Amino acid sequence: MPQTETRLVRAGALDIAYRAYGPDSGPAVVLLHGFPDDVGAYALVAPSLATDGFRVLVPWLRGYGATRFVDPATLRSGEQAALGADLRDFLNALSIDQAVLAGYDWGGRAACVVAALWADRVRGLVTIGGYNIQHIASARTPLPVEDEARLWYQWYLQTERGREGLIADRAGMARLLWRLWSP
Repeated sequence: MPQTETRLVRAGALDIAYRAYGPDSGPAVVLLHGFPDDVGAYALVAPSLATDGFRVLVPWLRGYGATRFVDPATLRSGEQAALGADLRDFLNALSIDQAVLAGYDWGGRAACVVAALWADRVRGLVTIGGYNIQHIASARTPLPVEDEARLWYQWYLQTERGREGLIADRAGMARLLWRLWSP
């Protein structure tokens, strides 16, 4: 199995922590996790790609793991434009001109934003769940009640109670969401 190491790079507003697999000279593949997961989501995929000669980079997105804002006073945002800019800055910081981008949920959204705005940087795009750029204006229109109920966790995690609940039982929250979302 290829060796991996955790690295840190200054990339725009963030110090991004990431796992690196494979040769630095290989074609770059960036694997991007979603909520509520982290880089462990690619623990089996990344080494396999590295064995095939790819330079595989798996960053912790903003708000995850050891990735931190350079300036603690920076306003926190999960906006899709910020996620895309983070990924572009990550590629720039590592002097990667082009990469295959693969992701899901937040990671898929970041990959799609880069593909849409900086298409010359993308050698290939793989997403789970389709094209992940949200049409913000239509997001203001209520969904059917059953669909809205599936998004309860988005509201919950933006409250103080949700923050405390997540701190108290992060594993329980992840298990619940996994059970609700898995077929």
